[in-house]
Amino acid sequence: MSGFVSLVGAGPGDPGLLTLAGRDRLAAAAVIVYDRLVNEELLRHAGPAAELIYAGKSPAGQVMTQEEINELLVANGRAGKRVVRLKGGDPFVFGRGGEEALALAAAGVPFEVVPGVTAAIAAPAYAGVPVTHRGLASSFAVVTGHEDDAKVASSVDWAGLATAVDTIVVLMGGAALAGVARALIAGGRVPATAAVSVEWGTLTRQRSVAAPLAAIASAVKEAGLGTPLLSVIGDVATLHDQIGWFESRPLFGKRVLVTRTREQASDLADGLRREGAIPVELPTLALVPVAADDALEAMSGALEAGSYDWCLLTSANAVECLLAYFERSGRDVRAFGPTRLAALGSTTAAALTRNGLRAALVPAEFRSSGLLAAFGPEDIAGKRLLLPRAADGEPSLVAGLRERGAAVDEVVLYASRPPAAADPEALRLIRAGEIDIATFASSSSVRNLAALLGEDFRRLSAATIACIGPVTARTAREHGLEVAVEPAEHTIPALVAALAARFETRPPA
Repeated sequence: MSGFVSLVGAGPGDPGLLTLAGRDRLAAAAVIVYDRLVNEELLRHAGPAAELIYAGKSPAGQVMTQEEINELLVANGRAGKRVVRLKGGDPFVFGRGGEEALALAAAGVPFEVVPGVTAAIAAPAYAGVPVTHRGLASSFAVVTGHEDDAKVASSVDWAGLATAVDTIVVLMGGAALAGVARALIAGGRVPATAAVSVEWGTLTRQRSVAAPLAAIASAVKEAGLGTPLLSVIGDVATLHDQIGWFESRPLFGKRVLVTRTREQASDLADGLRREGAIPVELPTLALVPVAADDALEAMSGALEAGSYDWCLLTSANAVECLLAYFERSGRDVRAFGPTRLAALGSTTAAALTRNGLRAALVPAEFRSSGLLAAFGPEDIAGKRLLLPRAADGEPSLVAGLRERGAAVDEVVLYASRPPAAADPEALRLIRAGEIDIATFASSSSVRNLAALLGEDFRRLSAATIACIGPVTARTAREHGLEVAVEPAEHTIPALVAALAARFETRPPA
């Protein structure tokens, strides 16, 4: 039985630039062979059982030769496996995908090519340089500045290329840039031609410099730009200062600590990246189920019997835990029967919606007092309410409901506990004082991080502290942190927006 190999372009670095087809192939793959320039965020799309094989190459060395990679793809394909060869940019744009395709074809292994966004277009775009522009450039060429080391002489006709096209994009040409510039000038390109070099294009670690062609190599060296490097030469490079949108984003280049659970971190991290930040993920919470099956069974049976007037859900985690038990016990959302649902916050309401449910009540104020205020005294007096919740839930909610005459049954579904291991790089950045912003979306995340860091927790005092709401902010202050950002709406998008507003620089009127 023969397998199938997909040569997938991972895009230039920004994980949002992976194609939908590429995402789908990753989810279905049994084996994923990936390169050095592939953003490892993309590996989250892989299935839990997928085998991940690193096959990176760099100027300093390589894990596998190209021949070994070819053999690996063929062997796994012949073993009947679905394989993804994940390559930075586009497989067929200086990605050696053509060589891999030829090896697969010769071995009789079925394959496909899933194109990706090439850095040749994307990195200039993120630096504010369109490779074509009416009036400035109607043609462009993409050329490598780093050829096969086995070649005796360059196959690039730099003299012929110098004036043949309007825009020249040079990939992987850091070390050779000075020589490339001299060759182009010798071929007739004007020394004053605008040029822009971009390091780590499309990533939040992107840096760029602009200079005339004759001076671009010196400018790159002076700025300390390294690999991967791309250079754009031509009149379009004059637009860099006018439309360089990415590096001017409000959070650009700032390291932001994300302390949510690993499963929840992606929405906050993605929002921060869109504002230019570098998310540093250090999950301080791991959700651990604590409710016994007999308690869950009794709760579910009471719901099905219509014993409750309301079910109050105070977090998306509570929604997912509750529905996970329904599925495990052979039930579905019909188990709620006639019980009306109240959701604390838009995130909780959205979790219900994703599962085909609708909250009858979502308070305008996303905290316990808002939920109490949303219920008038006459609405819950004499009513029976179910509250499935976390172990460290706010006690004032239950007390307030009972004061208004409601009978409240609490079921503790899960507890938030520190994870078994912490990311060493995130810990290093904290201890080195290199975190610019620290975000907290729950009181548990503050307490757990303080316990994890010990004396090093105080190093966060130099960072901007952002908390999702007043309860979390109060806990942060109790632990000695000065809270600078607290959005009016207690949601992840509002937290990101509040941070962006704080750091946004506006031009003078």
